[in-house]
Amino acid sequence: MRLPHDDASSLDWLLFEQAGTLTWRQAMTELSPGKVRHLLATGRWRRVCRGVLLTHDGPLTREQQWWVAVLASGEGAILAGLAAARAGGLRGNWRSDRIDVLIPYDRRAPDLLSRMPVELPAVRVRRTRQLSADDRQRGRPDRTTMARSLVDAAQWAGTDDEAQTIVAAGCQQRRATPAEIGAVIERMPKTRRRGLLRLTVADIAGGAEALSEIDFIRLCRRHRLPVPDQQERRVDAGGRTRYLDVYWRRWRLHVEVDGAHHLDARHWAADLRRQNEIWIAGDRILRFAAFDVRRRAAQVVAQVRAALEAAGWRPGL
Repeated sequence: MRLPHDDASSLDWLLFEQAGTLTWRQAMTELSPGKVRHLLATGRWRRVCRGVLLTHDGPLTREQQWWVAVLASGEGAILAGLAAARAGGLRGNWRSDRIDVLIPYDRRAPDLLSRMPVELPAVRVRRTRQLSADDRQRGRPDRTTMARSLVDAAQWAGTDDEAQTIVAAGCQQRRATPAEIGAVIERMPKTRRRGLLRLTVADIAGGAEALSEIDFIRLCRRHRLPVPDQQERRVDAGGRTRYLDVYWRRWRLHVEVDGAHHLDARHWAADLRRQNEIWIAGDRILRFAAFDVRRRAAQVVAQVRAALEAAGWRPGL
């Protein structure tokens, strides 16, 4: 939607702020009942659901979907969870398009199932007592802060893997820091998966920013292998600073955990050049697919153990 002119009406600015959506009450404040009914009757506006109007007859954009969910949820409602994180810039192909909305605990959650149009994803309204000023952020629409959004999205995720992926993605994309996420977790003692999320944040703070690297660090701990020095900094032949995924400085062993982006031809060629530089420097290097770290742990552990022993490591060192 284009920015209104300086002489635009209050209605123009409202529609700009709310991506072309408004409640019936807002419409009645700005226009006469007859004018609103005329706009609806002529098809220039349409009812999206009970109490919420859209000022065009086309499909809803993602931003408009968020606005409809929040406006339909009533006073004090704010966008939350994965939808709020996406509104804040989180990228990724997520399995769920559900829109979560938080409302104050002293309000009754409205029944939106019968009110929402087919074109809108599922909307879930949740009541909460834990929503301090530190967890709120102004936006279009208002939403929880990125750290709170990531924690909520993780605790509402369908699986533990999905929960960890959400938190790891938020940190990897620099949308929130481990400290910010950890502070939210500490403020919310009844958070689902609290132990898992605290451990995930601790691993990320230690340098394992991708979920596959987090899995690898835990694999080492579980099988009593030495804990590696994570995110080792190196300067490549071109003078650029690079970071090794997992590195045992004492035994000069480097492990690279390859995610899906390594399948891209440009990443693959760059990875090969970086691997060659590591070999030239005299280090051993092992490479594993992220899938192997999660699903073929025994094979991964056997090769890592063999490489460490070949470099001089012995249990107890």
